[in-house]
Amino acid sequence: MDLQGCGTALVTPFRADGSIDERALYDLTRWQVESGIDWLLACGTTAETPTLDEQEWLQTIRIVAEAAGGQVPVWAGCTHNATRQAVAKARAAAQVRGVTAILSANPYYNKPTQEGQYEHFKAVANAVPLPVVLYNIPSRSAANLEPATVLRLIEAAPNIEGIKESSGNLVQITELITRAPRSFRVYSGDDMMALGVAGVGGMGLISVASNLIPAEMTAMMRAALANDWPTARRINRKYFRLMQGIFKETSPGPVKAILAMMGRIGENYRMPMVPVSPATRAFLERMAGELGLLVYGPQPEGDLRMY
Repeated sequence: MDLQGCGTALVTPFRADGSIDERALYDLTRWQVESGIDWLLACGTTAETPTLDEQEWLQTIRIVAEAAGGQVPVWAGCTHNATRQAVAKARAAAQVRGVTAILSANPYYNKPTQEGQYEHFKAVANAVPLPVVLYNIPSRSAANLEPATVLRLIEAAPNIEGIKESSGNLVQITELITRAPRSFRVYSGDDMMALGVAGVGGMGLISVASNLIPAEMTAMMRAALANDWPTARRINRKYFRLMQGIFKETSPGPVKAILAMMGRIGENYRMPMVPVSPATRAFLERMAGELGLLVYGPQPEGDLRMY
């Protein structure tokens, strides 16, 4: 899996009645592809995936893969705190045409030991023929995947080819990059740390901000990976406030609020996610306006019943 650059962890648009807005998801995916994004992640954390039932989860992956049309790779998020169910999800996603890799996060809430995580991820990887990307996000899962465990997994399951690192610990990330095989891909899972991770040998970013500015985040990462640091820093400087702002409240609340202001989606959530506060909304609207993002008119809700 020789993939580098920027991938978007897509949001899941909903209608006002709580159903998935298939047309908005399709159009959002097409806009990402046409903007030059390097790959897409369907049903990651940003997609409010824990609120989707199994049929909706699979349908979301299918729509993204269909909309991508083979023009960019599509990863499917397959996370569960029960290993048996994570394996089942990985197997189901691997059968979707257009899915090129499986991404799986630490089992949440259980707080498994390093040995527990090792057995969990090995079972997921052994269940599918596709490349598997680990996802270390201790702030959400309450479990950190340590470099030594990742190295064991690389040895045990050759199709574990990368990791999305969202620990926020640059020392840990650097240790992994320096000890792992050169073919193993380490991606930043944090927009604000993307250049730091690239600077120590990371191969890209799985981004939330690129839901809003796909061309710009892709250009930033491509510049960094080409050692064009003046360009990468200039883009980072311009949009760093946006990268911070979309985490002013729990993600994906702020990024969906701005997408709605842009007319890309309706601002609807699945509980327990709720709309951002009035103060945050005013802050986001002012910031997005200053960055020139609020240039699109409202888009009508649509339907894609063929899916």
